[in-house]
Amino acid sequence: MDRLLTVDQVAELLGTSVRFPRRLIEERRIPFVKVGRHVRIAETVVAAFIAEHTVHPVQIRRTALRRAA
Repeated sequence: MDRLLTVDQVAELLGTSVRFPRRLIEERRIPFVKVGRHVRIAETVVAAFIAEHTVHPVQIRRTALRRAA
């Protein structure tokens, strides 16, 4: 079973304000679990969100930069 995190814990993990994970929930951009009136997000969901939105560097050839100048 995956550990369920509160919105505050998700915000701390992402290094954002609490508003950001709440907006993700409201816009249904991240899966969540309702436990009564409480909202919880699985740790694996947060890890998948981070992996999906990670931007990797682009390899640029130096010759392409010289032509533009």
